[in-house]
Amino acid sequence: MTTTLVSEQVGSATWKDVVAAYVGLTKPRVIELLLLTTVPVMFFAARGVPGLWLVVATVVGGTLSAGSASVFNCVYDRDIDEQMRRTRRRALPRHIVSPGAALVFGAVLGVVSTIVLWVWVNPLSAVLSVTANAFYVFVYTMLLKRRTTQNIVWGGIAGCFPTLIGWTAVTDRVAWAPIVLFAVVFFWTPPHTWALALRYREDYAGVDVPMLPVVRPARVVARQIVAYSWVMVATSLLLLPVAGTGVFYTAAAVVLGAVFLVEAHKLSARARDTEDLSLIRPMRLFHSSNLYLSLLFVAVALDPLISR
Repeated sequence: MTTTLVSEQVGSATWKDVVAAYVGLTKPRVIELLLLTTVPVMFFAARGVPGLWLVVATVVGGTLSAGSASVFNCVYDRDIDEQMRRTRRRALPRHIVSPGAALVFGAVLGVVSTIVLWVWVNPLSAVLSVTANAFYVFVYTMLLKRRTTQNIVWGGIAGCFPTLIGWTAVTDRVAWAPIVLFAVVFFWTPPHTWALALRYREDYAGVDVPMLPVVRPARVVARQIVAYSWVMVATSLLLLPVAGTGVFYTAAAVVLGAVFLVEAHKLSARARDTEDLSLIRPMRLFHSSNLYLSLLFVAVALDPLISR
């Protein structure tokens, strides 16, 4: 019966549905966020405007690599994706793409991305990209996600690699500046993800994924968000002594950090005596976190141009 249902649903899908399904498997919104932390670092590493072809090759390779990791994640998590409101419209839960076809698609994306980065960028960037892909799939998706509340703390390391890839694409070496930015993304990930997990905690609870908001009260989660937010902002300011950033980046980091901290503390105040999500409004912090990271890395890109 299940096979019949899958066949009927695949057969009723138009070619546009299938194309959209394959694109959806790569999680384009996640890719956008990863590229946002790759390209600005290339500008920073070049202390100006990097070569157009190098940017294109890095973006194409990075996009394919991130897409590959997301596809493998979708295949492994298809059982829980089918039960969660936030993910049940993905391609595999809707049976538009089969798991086998998705695996082949993910593997092809991974191989092509490695070739692109190795040949047209450099081997170091290619190795870092493969490492990020493997970490996301094997460490986060398969090992941590369903076993520990620290899943996105350590699993989030995979999302920090674009800072290193952007830097090494230009310089062919690792330095302290991209490591600082790596740490900024590392400490940014828990507040960002826990805010979203608060909003969808019933979904995670229903599939036994032990996200922190599932197993701890909202006030405890909010306190953790505040703690990570303070460390994140402090880390962002380390770029001044480490890389000699100018007034523009420093001012942006201070202002953006202050705004983010205000939002984090407001969330904590709202969560102090209630579990009502309509009162806690965690998505305010989630959207603020996206804006914070976007504008901070724009400042990273513009600083060497403005502070010359």
